[in-house]
Amino acid sequence: MSRIEFSATIGSVRTQLDLIAIGRVSVDLYGQQIGTRLEDVATFAKAVGGCPANVAIGAARLGLRSALISRVGDEPMGRFVTEQLAREGVEARGVVVDGRRLTSLVLLSVRDEHTFPLIFYRDNCADGALCEDDIDEGLVASSQAILVTGTHFSIPEAARAQRKAIDVAKAHAGKVILDIDYRPNLWGIGGHGAGESRYAPSATVTNTLTSVLPDCDLIVGTEEEMHVAAGREDTLEAIRHIRTLSDAVIVCKRGAKGCVIFPGDIPQVLEDGLVAAGMDVEVYNVLGAGDAFLAGFLRGYLRGEPHEVSARFGNACGALAVSRLLCSPEFATLAELNHYLANGSTHRALREDSRLNHLHWATTRRRGLRSLQVLAMDHRSQLEEMAIRLDAPLERLAKLKLLAVDAATRVAAGREGFGMLLDGTHGTAALRHAARQNLWLARPVERQGSRPLEFEGTGSLAAQLLQWPAELTVKCLCLYHPEDAADLRQAQERNLLRVAAACRAQGRELLLEIIAGKHGELREDTVARVLARIYELDIRPDWWKLEPQPGPNAWARCAQVLAENDPFCRGILVLGLDAPMEELTRSLTAAAASPIVRGFAVGRTIFASAAQAWLSGQISDEAAIEDIAGRFGALVQVWSSARDPRLDRPERSAN
Repeated sequence: MSRIEFSATIGSVRTQLDLIAIGRVSVDLYGQQIGTRLEDVATFAKAVGGCPANVAIGAARLGLRSALISRVGDEPMGRFVTEQLAREGVEARGVVVDGRRLTSLVLLSVRDEHTFPLIFYRDNCADGALCEDDIDEGLVASSQAILVTGTHFSIPEAARAQRKAIDVAKAHAGKVILDIDYRPNLWGIGGHGAGESRYAPSATVTNTLTSVLPDCDLIVGTEEEMHVAAGREDTLEAIRHIRTLSDAVIVCKRGAKGCVIFPGDIPQVLEDGLVAAGMDVEVYNVLGAGDAFLAGFLRGYLRGEPHEVSARFGNACGALAVSRLLCSPEFATLAELNHYLANGSTHRALREDSRLNHLHWATTRRRGLRSLQVLAMDHRSQLEEMAIRLDAPLERLAKLKLLAVDAATRVAAGREGFGMLLDGTHGTAALRHAARQNLWLARPVERQGSRPLEFEGTGSLAAQLLQWPAELTVKCLCLYHPEDAADLRQAQERNLLRVAAACRAQGRELLLEIIAGKHGELREDTVARVLARIYELDIRPDWWKLEPQPGPNAWARCAQVLAENDPFCRGILVLGLDAPMEELTRSLTAAAASPIVRGFAVGRTIFASAAQAWLSGQISDEAAIEDIAGRFGALVQVWSSARDPRLDRPERSAN
């Protein structure tokens, strides 16, 4: 997701940001086994967490220009945080890299809808060392609003940093937003084992927060958080007391009941405030749902929407978050929020809504490439047959694939939009080498030549994928013709569903390769019929890889199927099928006219002659690299010459 660059005007002050969140940022490790004790969790999913970071990410996903002021360690977890903030479009200029402290960690699990064991690892952590010097006055002055959080008022130096930010914001007509964000454990109440606790009365906490309330324009908290901020355990009485200290808009979050907003005088009955009912959804994990709510509310509040609209945004974002496991990675994008508000869901357990899930995936996955030119070197049986025929050791194939990586790297010359298809049989070393060259990478899962489709290896496909590097795209070739026998189609479709489910469960992109022409007539509608059938199965690949089509009408039919079923699809790559260079040139030139075709993935046409000469000892390593690079570069030139660059627009934004 790229950052939106524009300014908003507030009074006479021009701002570059909508929101700066200040305070906690952590790496959250979520137990993936649901319904068990934290002691018994076996595997964890990693995410950026901490209330301010969550809100900053949630706001960015909803189209607000957000930033974070905090600290991370100078180590891999700190780099994970800053890299993820960049991917989310959150300005991280205010995130200080602390060379003496570690990024804070949180371990948590889900026992049931009421029980969420949680441990904070925050002893001398990086974000806890936030200080006044970390507050960039120019950065704060550039924002329409700042968000301060209650937890960071528990640390004296961090409290001074937040107070400095408040003073700077108010001096530049910025709004001050307080998320009470009360965790007793982080105020030293209850001990390390009490991380799950949400409320404990404390005069110290009340006195500290009371001093902040008069400076706020918006105060947000749960009923229990209102209690601790006011030092009163009746919700209406607490809100009335807060009103005596602050003119802020007060938003009381009430979980499944939604929220109540008090922009002015406090009524005699809590429900006489501006009530915004919550959504009726199944609760899967409440952790982070309040941060998602605030991000949604701020989408409306900072854009000048009526409070009713802001609350509707907030409640919908909270509902989507509470139905999923993780915090920030599962927060809604604007496209997802708009779809949910417009269409609702037939599923009370929103995580089971495939349309919402796909929209979430498609608008949160990593930024896509405008075009992709790929050297396909994932061949196994063909190269093994060649090596045997030439009496060359099969071990030489691994070296050949390394040479191919060097050839692709030479053609790419550091530019984006180049990649390789490499296998795990002979291409393991090449995959590691290519990963260091900034190349897009995909690896096959199919058993080569299988029909019906079968997968390489034994056992669970999902278990195999767990061991792959996260950036690898899963490539699956299916030899599928729409007029195949019913039992063959059903067998193929069962495994297509398996690979699609495994990819989504693990957050992996799927490149689905369809070859129909080897097993039946290739007419204008043949491949389009296959694509339509796969979409009927609720399978939505990120990429398609298709054989050259019999004419422009065939490409148009394919494009129409994609447009009707998945406007977020990254596009189609054309494959080569070992065609002669002259024939492949004609095919690529014809395909380049279709906007949905975004490049090519070609193999044997490029490497076959060099592979044969090298395996037989006729040419050197350098000569093989030069030959492969020359042919690959020639196809790149064919594509570039035929392609109208206006067709390669950036992918659709989540915002």
